[in-house]
Amino acid sequence: MNTTEKFYLPVDGILEMLNSLTGHHQSSIAHPGLQSTSLSPVLQHPKVSNIPKTGMGLVKTVKGCWRQQDTRIVASRSSSSGSRQVSADRLPKRSVDLLDLGLTKPRNCHRIVVLGAPRVGKTNILQRFLGKDFEESYEPTTEDFHRKLFHIGGEAYQVDLLDAASERDFPAKRRLSILTGDIFLLVFSLDDMESLNEACELLDEIKAAKAKLLKLKQPARVPVVVCGNKADLDSERVVRRSDVGKILDEDIPLFETSAKTGTGLDAMFRALASLGGLPQETSPSRHQVIPILTYRSLYVGQRGRRGSRTRLLSAPCAAVDPLARRPSFNSDLRLVLGSSTKHNKPEKCQIQ
Repeated sequence: MNTTEKFYLPVDGILEMLNSLTGHHQSSIAHPGLQSTSLSPVLQHPKVSNIPKTGMGLVKTVKGCWRQQDTRIVASRSSSSGSRQVSADRLPKRSVDLLDLGLTKPRNCHRIVVLGAPRVGKTNILQRFLGKDFEESYEPTTEDFHRKLFHIGGEAYQVDLLDAASERDFPAKRRLSILTGDIFLLVFSLDDMESLNEACELLDEIKAAKAKLLKLKQPARVPVVVCGNKADLDSERVVRRSDVGKILDEDIPLFETSAKTGTGLDAMFRALASLGGLPQETSPSRHQVIPILTYRSLYVGQRGRRGSRTRLLSAPCAAVDPLARRPSFNSDLRLVLGSSTKHNKPEKCQIQ
């Protein structure tokens, strides 16, 4: 037997053993070194007993690894299926719209539109409002829509939050977001003067769009709060409060905040609530966050009957709707056209 034969015989035996362990039987195993006719008798199902001790050790090792892998796979599948079941049990079947369900009044439903230059911290400010932690990593926002439902003083409130960051390059889409907004949060970064200039341009655009919608001859007065974020980066600061005062109107509330440390956020959220006609308890520090199903149980009974359960929580509470999606553009367009209707005659669309 030549050197080549001595090397490949154990491998063939190991492969045959592995096939028997897994239940996969192959009629032939193609090895480039075993194509010669002199080895054809040897390739006819070699016996396991002919495998050297080294090969048997390898077989036992591989078999043990397979058993451990199978155990992990089964455990993983069980765990993942259990997680899916638990998460499915903890979520409603669809988004909760209090106005559509008739569980609140139109005056208790508001949409906050957040605008500003990229990388100024809009997403993290929204995360803070939703009761979540600051995230160091940055990912460009395409469009974020969130819904937070409140139970305050026995009444239900719905606050929709639209981060319209990506709409800066789509004027018509941005204009539609502005026209459907009730309250506006303009964010710039204290370490970027250009972001302040963009916030001022957005403020003028908001006033002009609302004035055209309401058919006013002067820029409209709208509930706007301006936020200078990243106050924690004091050494990198280039925008001073005096600089902002020269550009913005005196009646525009201005707050210096830090989404990272939380500085100034509570006062800013209270100002948003005050301008928008919302209770002060909508500020994150003034209410308890509860699961969405617990919130639904306050208003919808087990059989879907509204108000069939007693409102158990008297303290202000809120829940984030994980299934909330931005209303369709058709819905927003109908909302805009409906608000500009006069004597039941539709006016020209205002998003152009």
